[in-house]
Amino acid sequence: MIRDQIRAAIAHALTAAQRSSLLPTVDLPTIEVLRPKQADHGDYSTNVAMIMGSTLRKAGHASNPRAIAQLIANHIPADGPIGRVEIAGPGFINIHLADTWLQRQVETIVQAGDQFGNIDLGNGAYWQVEYLSANPTGPVHYGGARNAVLGDTLANVLEAAGYRVQREFYVNDAGNQFNIFAATLYARYAQHFGHDEAIPADGYQGEYMLGYAQTLADRYGDRFLQMPKADAIAQLKPLGEELVLEALQQEVRKLGIEYDQWFREQSLYDRGLVQEVLDLLRAKGDIGERDGALWFLASHYPKVDKDEVVIRSNGAPTYFASDIAYHYDKFIVRGFDHVVNIWGVDHQGHVPRMAAVMTALGLDPARLTIVLHGLVKLIRNGQEVKLSKRRGAIITIGEVVDEVGADAVRFNLLTRGPESTIEFDLDLAAQTSNENPVYFVQYSHARICSILAKAEAEGLRNVAVTPDSTLLTHASELALIRKLLELEEQIEMAVEKLSPHNLTHYAVDLAKSFNAFYRDCKVVDATEPALSAARLQLSQAARIGLAKTLQLMGISAPTSM
Repeated sequence: MIRDQIRAAIAHALTAAQRSSLLPTVDLPTIEVLRPKQADHGDYSTNVAMIMGSTLRKAGHASNPRAIAQLIANHIPADGPIGRVEIAGPGFINIHLADTWLQRQVETIVQAGDQFGNIDLGNGAYWQVEYLSANPTGPVHYGGARNAVLGDTLANVLEAAGYRVQREFYVNDAGNQFNIFAATLYARYAQHFGHDEAIPADGYQGEYMLGYAQTLADRYGDRFLQMPKADAIAQLKPLGEELVLEALQQEVRKLGIEYDQWFREQSLYDRGLVQEVLDLLRAKGDIGERDGALWFLASHYPKVDKDEVVIRSNGAPTYFASDIAYHYDKFIVRGFDHVVNIWGVDHQGHVPRMAAVMTALGLDPARLTIVLHGLVKLIRNGQEVKLSKRRGAIITIGEVVDEVGADAVRFNLLTRGPESTIEFDLDLAAQTSNENPVYFVQYSHARICSILAKAEAEGLRNVAVTPDSTLLTHASELALIRKLLELEEQIEMAVEKLSPHNLTHYAVDLAKSFNAFYRDCKVVDATEPALSAARLQLSQAARIGLAKTLQLMGISAPTSM
């Protein structure tokens, strides 16, 4: 990464100054390199000279941070990324990237192709990202798309940063809600054949239940009415689950999402893992009995003020019992180095309890990160669309995708950090104008493809002369190169924050930088074949950068629009 190269150059300069006895030999401080808020302060800035001055004073040496900054500037290698260096204030070092170095990066980007931007931050660590997990009791509300898009994009970013990633959907098919679903399904199935069977009082009222019943009737006839009701419900339960999961898989595929594994909660009970883990915790003194129920003694751990029931007094396990076993399976059985769970903000009270579980299992709580996301407000004609799943008035992920397209859905749901509420304007998302940011970015990519195709047709991309990047001296050309080279840092930022919303803003900025370059610099010019070749190579680099950014977000990069 560029910042790493700058840090290395500064460390080299400090060491060289010490070897020349221009600086006393003391341990070098941590070198922090940041992007200044004001563009005229350079591409990067560091306060290392002031920190070095403080270190020298503590060691009893004379110290002048501005003089130290000048020593650093004098000893910076001439062939690296650092060009002009300015000393500011009490000793800040403002760094401008060298034009010659920037020009050389164009060919590097083109040679990297779709690997451009990738960094080796993860060193192959094995991470799991679990997202959109839900009860298999019907279609997923459109708000779940935020969970899905956030998790899927994080997985893409982590892979680009050098992590091995597994994508998982946790199917909550062992709880009471799924029992209610099965009972509702039986009622709708019986009603289909004219039986007067009431839906459970807390059952699922949505019309989708009629569709499931119709499918079962078509496949099996009235077979399940020829047996006792309890037996019928037991047999319909897995069949209904498969129907829901089939439909859900189709829904998420509309968003371009494919999971590596659909993990069933019920498998934890079938394998005896829930009981095994509870026995383990009981032996450690972390499970206690009270009021006829079994409790995980979470209050023994920091930041948790109450215990949690794991086995109810009627012998039924809670979701929390499953969660304990599920995370034991993730870390102990399957051996993930780190797990990221994407949850809705309404689960925030569960976060400290999961930290307590990790500690109780002998695991570092820092290995589990729970990303909480806010709500999505669906806006149409300036008004929020109100929904109620229990009343059957539900808009699904697939319906929103069908209305505005997967690319618009993914882009809009990534525009803000997870903790923020998003207002998803359907009218804007459907617009084919520059007011719609995803359209603007995709159109810019298509525009580049058109430019390159035109040059190909006119023979300008087949010139025998190798593109000479030193011809790229216009301010807009250099600005575009600078913006392209930010991609590595954008990926690093998304990983560090576990929030990829910065990619949407970067994509728009990159598209603007290309459009400014195209406005200011004639790209295809038969009278200037050498300059055209250099600018076409820069255009190809810009296409690669835009395509990579869109790919990270799971958004298509069209070649024409």
